[in-house]
Amino acid sequence: MKVRAVDGNRDLNAFIDLPYRLHADDPLWAPPLRIDTRARLSRKKNPFFEHAEAVYLLAEREGRVVGRIAAIANRRHDRTYGDGVAFFGFFESVDDPAVATALFDAASGWARERGYSRLRGPTSFSTNDECGLLVEGFDTPPTLMMPHNPPYYVRLVEGCGFAKSKDLWAFRGGGSPPPVPARATRAAKLIQKRLGLKIRGLDRQRFSTEIDRIKEAYNEAWERNWGFVAMSEREIDHMAAQFKPFYVPDLVPFVEMDGKVVGFGLAIPDLNEVLLSNRSGRLFPAVLRLLWAVKRRKIRGMRVLLLGILPEYQGRGIDAVLWHWLWTRGLANGMDRAEASWILEDNAPMCNAAERMGFKHCKTYRLYERTIEPGADPS
Repeated sequence: MKVRAVDGNRDLNAFIDLPYRLHADDPLWAPPLRIDTRARLSRKKNPFFEHAEAVYLLAEREGRVVGRIAAIANRRHDRTYGDGVAFFGFFESVDDPAVATALFDAASGWARERGYSRLRGPTSFSTNDECGLLVEGFDTPPTLMMPHNPPYYVRLVEGCGFAKSKDLWAFRGGGSPPPVPARATRAAKLIQKRLGLKIRGLDRQRFSTEIDRIKEAYNEAWERNWGFVAMSEREIDHMAAQFKPFYVPDLVPFVEMDGKVVGFGLAIPDLNEVLLSNRSGRLFPAVLRLLWAVKRRKIRGMRVLLLGILPEYQGRGIDAVLWHWLWTRGLANGMDRAEASWILEDNAPMCNAAERMGFKHCKTYRLYERTIEPGADPS
């Protein structure tokens, strides 16, 4: 067995292809579109690489790829925290501790050569992207942009000396009939009236201007969250371009006070309901099915991706107004199921707000960390 860096398009194809082989028989794994994965990995197309670098590694045995990993150096994280943490992501492996050990040692060696002392993950590429290893809640498929892995990954990662850094929780709501608690409706109306709030959905005719408003509020709203690293304007533009074909204006609410945006949210239709059956990960005809399902309101689930409130307005109940808006507007658009993910395990205000809306903790994703040993062999 050997571990080596991806070199050329053929290796990149092998890196992208591995999870489609490993999880082919797992009906709960939602295959991402290959073209999306390729764009994320592209150093030319993904603006993340304007402030970061990464190496993609393949583990091979007898000429066959049996594992993969990315080692990531995020300079924005370095400037924000200065904690000597590098990251790993895109981890996939056969059920073999030797493969996992070789991959993590190679990733650690690459990070150590760049002056890092700890390795944390999985983040693919950062906490603004898909992150966490599923450790609880293996019985249901993931929502869009949330990871899914077989249970043995937990054993492989922990067997390589990684310990818990932080847990990320997912909350699920809905059912038949889908509940919108009466007390939540009363509370939202009372708070909105008392604070003089205006809440509205995104204006489709002013899409670029609305994205500019999000840029102004996003980094400020999350700057106090554990592990958060501010996104650049280009990264936010890149994310907006990815969501644009599938977003629902009502599910991108803005809360305004005296004409100023003080909070906003983002929920997206759970496209994984369609992608689950696209086992090859090919673009066509999957993209046509996705567009049709969103337009015809055939998708019944949504993922509540973001709820942000400017720091000086937090603690006033504005989160309850956003929750209520998203839940009721989701129902109006045919979505009677929702997952709020992810929320930091120790973010009590947001966890409590989800529970007040009738959501229940359904999945746990874990970020792991280990010290990079000085003697690790980077080869």
